[in-house]
Amino acid sequence: MSRIGNAPIELPQGVTFSVNENHLVTVKGPKGELTQQIEPCVEVKVEENQITCSRISEAKDHKAKHGLYRSLINNMVVGVSEGYKTEQQLVGVGYRATVSGNTLDLSLGYSHNIVIGLPPEIKAKVETVKGQPPMVVLESIDKQLIGQVAAKIRSLRKPEPYKGKGIRFKGEHIRRKAGKAAAK
Repeated sequence: MSRIGNAPIELPQGVTFSVNENHLVTVKGPKGELTQQIEPCVEVKVEENQITCSRISEAKDHKAKHGLYRSLINNMVVGVSEGYKTEQQLVGVGYRATVSGNTLDLSLGYSHNIVIGLPPEIKAKVETVKGQPPMVVLESIDKQLIGQVAAKIRSLRKPEPYKGKGIRFKGEHIRRKAGKAAAK
C-alpha cells in the first residue's frame, strides 16, 4: 500500500490541471506552466479540486511508480502556485558571486573565476550583508531543476570539515573535525 500515492492533492485557486491521452500531465498556474510524462500504469483523475492517483495493478514496479508520480505531480502544483527557493552561503575569505542576466560568476579561491550559465527557468540573485557570507538565492517553479543546479553549484567547492569553508545550503550543519594537536 502506497501511503504517499493514495494521498489526494489539493488544487489551489488559479491552478488548472489536465491529462491528455498520451499520459502527458500539464499544470498551469500564476507562476508558469509545467509538463510531465507519466507511464500508463498510474491513472490520474481530477474530482472537485482534488487530484487522485491510482495504480492499475499490485506489481512491485507499479507500486513504486504510484508514489513517485503522485510526488512529481504535487511538486508541479506547488511550483506553479508558490514556487521553490534555495539559498546557498559562500563561506570563505574572498568568496564572491555576481549575477548578470542568466550567468552566475563565482570567485571561490581558485586561480580563475567560475562562470555558470543558468537555465532560463531559474532566477538568481546575490545578497551581501556586511559581516555575513555572500548568499546565492535561486528561485524557480521546477523543483527538480533548481535542486540539480544548486547541487552543481555546491559541487564546485564543497564545505571542508576543518575550517568549514565552501558552499553550503543555508542552515546546513557542517560536521567539524579537530586539527592537528600541537607537538611537544
